[in-house]
Amino acid sequence: MQGTTHRISRFLPHLIYPLHPQTVADERALIKQESAAIRASFREEDSYARHNNVAKLLYIHMLGSEAHFGQMECLKLVASPRFGDKRLGYLGIMLLLDESQEVLTLVTNSLKNDMNHSNMYAVGLALCTFADIASEEMSRDLANEIEKLLGSSNTYIRKKAALCALRVVKKVPDLADHFVTKSKNLLADRNHGVLLTAITLVIEMCQTDPGCLEEFRNAVPLLVRHLKSLVTTGYSPEHDVSGITDPFLQVKILRLLRLLGKGDAQASETMNDILAQVATNTDSTKNVGNSILYETVMTVLEIEADSGLRVMAINILGKFLSNRDNNIRYVALNTLNKVVSIDTNAVQRHRNIILDCLRDGDISIRRRALELSYALIDEKNVRILDVRISLAAERFAPNKRWHIDSVLRVLKLAGNFVREEILSAFIRLVAHTPELQAYTASKLYSALRSDISQESLTLASTWVIGEYSEVLLEGGLVDEEQPKPVTDTDLVDLLASVLDSPYANYLTRQFTLAALTKISSRPGITQPQQDRIQDLLASYTTSPELEIQQRAVELASLFTLDPDVRAGVLERMPPPELKATVMGVVSENKPVGSVQPSKDGDLLGGDDVPATPTTNGVGNPQSNQDLLAQLFGDSSSSSSSAPAAASNSTPAQSQRTTVQDILGLFDSTPSGTPSASIVTNVSTSPPPSQPPAYSSPLAQSPPQGQLASAFSLPQTTTPPQQQPPQQQQQPQQQQQRLQSYTAYEKNELKITLTPQTSAQRPGVVNILARFQVLGSTGVSGLTFQAAVPKSQQLQMLPMSNSDVGPGAVETQQMRVIAPVGANVRLRLRITFSLAGRAIQDQVDFAGFPPGLTSGS
Repeated sequence: MQGTTHRISRFLPHLIYPLHPQTVADERALIKQESAAIRASFREEDSYARHNNVAKLLYIHMLGSEAHFGQMECLKLVASPRFGDKRLGYLGIMLLLDESQEVLTLVTNSLKNDMNHSNMYAVGLALCTFADIASEEMSRDLANEIEKLLGSSNTYIRKKAALCALRVVKKVPDLADHFVTKSKNLLADRNHGVLLTAITLVIEMCQTDPGCLEEFRNAVPLLVRHLKSLVTTGYSPEHDVSGITDPFLQVKILRLLRLLGKGDAQASETMNDILAQVATNTDSTKNVGNSILYETVMTVLEIEADSGLRVMAINILGKFLSNRDNNIRYVALNTLNKVVSIDTNAVQRHRNIILDCLRDGDISIRRRALELSYALIDEKNVRILDVRISLAAERFAPNKRWHIDSVLRVLKLAGNFVREEILSAFIRLVAHTPELQAYTASKLYSALRSDISQESLTLASTWVIGEYSEVLLEGGLVDEEQPKPVTDTDLVDLLASVLDSPYANYLTRQFTLAALTKISSRPGITQPQQDRIQDLLASYTTSPELEIQQRAVELASLFTLDPDVRAGVLERMPPPELKATVMGVVSENKPVGSVQPSKDGDLLGGDDVPATPTTNGVGNPQSNQDLLAQLFGDSSSSSSSAPAAASNSTPAQSQRTTVQDILGLFDSTPSGTPSASIVTNVSTSPPPSQPPAYSSPLAQSPPQGQLASAFSLPQTTTPPQQQPPQQQQQPQQQQQRLQSYTAYEKNELKITLTPQTSAQRPGVVNILARFQVLGSTGVSGLTFQAAVPKSQQLQMLPMSNSDVGPGAVETQQMRVIAPVGANVRLRLRITFSLAGRAIQDQVDFAGFPPGLTSGS
């Protein structure tokens, strides 16, 4: 049928358009003229002319014009004894008719006659047409003919009859039992096409009528043999797709096994071994292999499989998360969200890579990863996951409203485990977003009324309510569909319940007492509530907890002052200084988002913008370095750093370098806090008997003109090739007298490292890396990354040139700060292109002599 359509579309334009119309109007006029001529010709009984006219008419139909008047002529062609006429007539019926038209009843007799035709291709035409347009009435009339053809000795007819049976089952489910016996026979067929259509038919029957499951469960061993044959067979050119034998048939078999094994332990036991074999022997580097692995995983998770097989299936999904294809990662996250309740421990093993998906550029992947991260939270990992979720919410927040909603959800779900810096960053964000202060105060007020057991939620709520209580009193709860009023009595009652709560500790009581004192000075607070607050403070002046007693005494003394003085002391705090911590600087410069009321579940905030990483809004390079040091857990870098040189890059370029690129290279330690920054790893050194515990990130030099760290280097930041010759000559002569060590020599590239130490600065090793091409072909796009043990710190300057030509020597300077007497060890990653071929290698280097860090 496809060949016929192709021939019509290829040759008929020359018949209809001999003059090639130039405009759409000319084309419509020509089609109208040709249609009139075809109508006139249909009145004649010339079979040859009818054949040509129907062909023209089908082309006119494909152009989008009316051609329904040719339906009866198609029926006449079908009744013709000539095969060419039958083929064109059936094609016209499939294009011009559908199951809702009355003319279709006239086709039934022609289909029945041709299904009994001696020519198998004529039978095939009738079966194709039936499978395409059969109605419920036609299905009932021809079901017996279809059932008879399922037992044909011709594989071509059996295959098409199975598709017709599929149409009958969909239109008339009651007739499914007519095909059960013949379908069982088809499952034993050796022809792949027949087997594929038969399995499709059986799947539809089992889904339509669950009673059919028992009829086909005896076929599980047969299906297992078919699948094993496909997995173990060698190269078959007829069915090979990217090195895998008939992946379409494998997928169909797996889907049928999934239906038959669900809820049946015996059937599941029969297919366990072959499922394990498919999972381990299928190539996952090709997309067809991934499709088979996905179906295998879904089958394992549906049937009564043993725990080991389920773990293997979840491990396959974890491997999918490392795939570069966004579609595969999305499918894996979606599936893991469904199975996390089945085997949480198995999914927990892939927690780190799931958290990495929170930094993906695709917002749909980030959302699925966020949902899965919430599902994985338990007592053991809640601190790690909360930090990573909060960091991801901050980095990729489309606006401040979305960011606030996300952190609020974390506070509600795991408020007892939220780290202090996340809480302080959230409060700072609220203080810098006056447009959302009423919205945030309403949300926190409602959340605190519902649950006072979450410590961080209580701290955030009391602070915000204390600062912005007048907003609540004036506007009420703005997060409801209809704003609800809040009275001063409601506020005091809520905070008093926090003080009396069994979950309250000394910190929450301090926050609550401070909030009550601030509320007492806000407009809208009546005198009775002021007196009540004063009495509450007085009751805690004799508290056995020294901190609480001292705070209560100090706050109670404010009530002895003049009301205006007290109001001045207790006025709103100014917004805290923007400071780069785990969260903070990035979100404060994002758009606000919707400030309209919304439901609690709406995390997008209405004004959703593309969730692309944004700049931090801090223009100077030193601020960028401070941000990096805070992001990666280095508290000492900013204090010990010298003023950084001005960057030649724009703020957007600087942000891309410092946040996007570097966060892509760096990961977290199991404790959830970043293990390294660009400049330093502050963890303790491993025992000498163990290999060095390298941090996961690899330090990479920034583009030329940008510093690699917040530490100042004694050398100039100008690339070596830009220095005046007289300034380069003396260091080069000195370096020539130092010993060099080969760190890498393969793929026509040689890298040597020349260390230099000073007795005045023990523990500091300056290293000059030289890059030289050994062959006649230069390398391009050279990237040199390095990592050191956690007890050491690493700094890098820009490479002199990322393209190394034959005979040229390019350089790059590094500095390692290590404990005195420790051995300097490096993990190097080298990426470059050689003659159009991309190469990436990783080596561990420990060739420097002992005692290098002693300064000798």
